[in-house]
Amino acid sequence: MNKNNLFHDIHEECGIFGIFGHPEAANLTYLGLYALQHRGQEGAGICSSDGVKLYLEKSLGLVAEIFNEKVLRNLPGHIAIGHNRYSTTGSSTIENVQPLMATYSLGSIAIAHNGNLVDIDGLKSRLEKDGAIFQTTSDSEIILHLIARAKDGQVHERIANAVRQVRGAFSLLLMNEKELIAIRDPFGIRPLSLGQLKDAYVLASETCAFDLIGATYIRDIEPGEMLIIDENGARSIKIFNSVKKAHCVFEFIYFARPDSYIFDHTCVNTIRKELGRQLAREHPIDADIVIPVPDSGVPAALGYAEQSGIPFEFGLIRNHYVGRTFIEPKQSIRHFGVKIKLNPVREVLKGKKVIVIDDSIVRGTTSKKIVKMIRELGGAKEVHMRISSPPTVGPCFYGIDTPTRQELIASSHKIEEIRKYITADSLGYLSLEGLKKIIPNSDLYCMACFNCKYPIEFEHKKITQMELFS
Repeated sequence: MNKNNLFHDIHEECGIFGIFGHPEAANLTYLGLYALQHRGQEGAGICSSDGVKLYLEKSLGLVAEIFNEKVLRNLPGHIAIGHNRYSTTGSSTIENVQPLMATYSLGSIAIAHNGNLVDIDGLKSRLEKDGAIFQTTSDSEIILHLIARAKDGQVHERIANAVRQVRGAFSLLLMNEKELIAIRDPFGIRPLSLGQLKDAYVLASETCAFDLIGATYIRDIEPGEMLIIDENGARSIKIFNSVKKAHCVFEFIYFARPDSYIFDHTCVNTIRKELGRQLAREHPIDADIVIPVPDSGVPAALGYAEQSGIPFEFGLIRNHYVGRTFIEPKQSIRHFGVKIKLNPVREVLKGKKVIVIDDSIVRGTTSKKIVKMIRELGGAKEVHMRISSPPTVGPCFYGIDTPTRQELIASSHKIEEIRKYITADSLGYLSLEGLKKIIPNSDLYCMACFNCKYPIEFEHKKITQMELFS
């Protein structure tokens, strides 16, 4: 069982990192992926180049489990890209772990992709009819086939033409023997930033990766931009016509690390604290303490506590050392799935009226277990749940592993019904208006998970994921 399933119903997408012009490119990519581990825990890979040949190492598992000094010695060169995987499209097998690498008429090429393509079935069928053989079930491989099958043009033209044929969310890093290329979809759904480390250029999903290696943030890769980095420096090409931006708002709510700056260098921690403050204004309650569901609920809980004047406490302790798998005892243990990750502090909770801050409720099953655990094991007198985002009513098709709409509890149940299901004494969600008040330039964000307004249309068969059955 993947450890994410123990705790949160929404799963991370992926993290990507790239570097050009550093003699220890693979080592620094390893560190970058380590900083981005929260974006994907199923597998990781690094591809490097010494200017002549590409080298690839990848495996299932966590970054620190996969890479050691011996493995990194197999990745020489001054160019590298890396990828942390959480499967959104394609199953969890070694073949689907990225970067994906291929050899074609112009040499070798590797790709690392954060996001999700839509309407890929028809494109894949067409390629297969033309003789393409797919080695993975990942949507990212389609881009490699489109590049390789281009009849003419230099590598940059082929890459540009390939990505123009696909739709969806994509922050991409590609590399060949001599170049590093970054591309962002025209909506800018997933984050991607450019930094510098002395004479080397660095690219990452989040700036926390820059901090670890001592790189300096320069700017975001613009939506619709292709940035080409080679021995002559960096040059930018606009490969898509301008469209209205649609940044993923859930990056601020849950996915990005609090110490990161994303989407035009906005601080994640600041946004989350302000969401908590707004939540306190919208849903005040008489209580003794405010506690977060760690770790993503911590900044919002701090904001709620500061705004309300109610003391902040750590009433739930998280075990950060849960591996990718665990052996569940044959004899049933109450709340085992949550207890493997969280444990209540009875001394803090006993006899108290407790406000619990979490970032979202998806199916409701995890929240129900947490509320019962706080009440039964922690001894809390009252448990009031507060959510620092609006009700999640729509699935995501752009790189987040969300359930179908049928499984999203808020899509078919009123708030009072959800409250009864999770057994809380009260339940309050942040309003959509409150969210928009806190997010800078909120009209430039995708909020489809809260309002079902999708910036990119998706294929008809996915409409079944949107249906609610009686």
